Amino acid sequence: MTRSSKQERAYQKRRQESWDKRSREKAARRRRTTMVVATIVGLAVVAAVIALLLINRPDAEEPEAQPTDTATTAPTEAPAALPTTDPELYDAAPDPAEAEGRTWDVTIQTSAGDIAMEIDGENAPQAAANFLRLARDGFYDGTACHRLLPDSLLQCGDPTATGTGGPGYSFGPVENAPEDDVYPAGTLAMARQSNNAESMGSQFFMVFADVPLPSDTAGGYSVFGRVTEGLDILQQVGSAGTVEGTEQPALPVTIEGVTID
Repeated sequence: MTRSSKQERAYQKRRQESWDKRSREKAARRRRTTMVVATIVGLAVVAAVIALLLINRPDAEEPEAQPTDTATTAPTEAPAALPTTDPELYDAAPDPAEAEGRTWDVTIQTSAGDIAMEIDGENAPQAAANFLRLARDGFYDGTACHRLLPDSLLQCGDPTATGTGGPGYSFGPVENAPEDDVYPAGTLAMARQSNNAESMGSQFFMVFADVPLPSDTAGGYSVFGRVTEGLDILQQVGSAGTVEGTEQPALPVTIEGVTID
């Protein structure tokens, strides 16, 4: 059936309107898509800029490692000690029977002055026998006291002055440690490894101000004598402090010899 010209014009008009509507809808969709893409790109750019700023800001740089100030080590820290690894020095610790039941008067000659001590073989025979043998053999002669806690104690007896040296053996157990973990001024005691009662060797420490040294799983520290003269010398060494960044005494102390009366 043939359409009239009027019907044809109406048909064409509806087609045009339908076409225009679809075109407008497509254009609207394109605009929305463009806006979404632009928004996403914009957000990505902003995020990248923020990240770049955060990475490059001065306070975001990795901080430099700060040296540990061992001069401020708490006085409650237990004295460190490691036995030597040189087996040619001695085979084993001496028999504690060599020191049992008596005391000895000993003088340590140091570069800072003489320090007189009483060695207690009655309450700490193994540590006393050990110290006396090493002293008689000249083991301590020329050794530097390597570790200072400025408020409390000076540690000596390591031939390497590193904290890792000793006579070639280790011994234990702990003897005569104070029950309250307080080591009074004048205390003479053996250093050892943490949590190892069998790690004593040649290193010892002299206390010049009361200090608590908490027990660990091995107990406390073997007290085998006391300083009878020269406590003021140790206090002067403590007052001088340590070499910056170390635990070495700023006022060097070298054992020049040991006299046993």
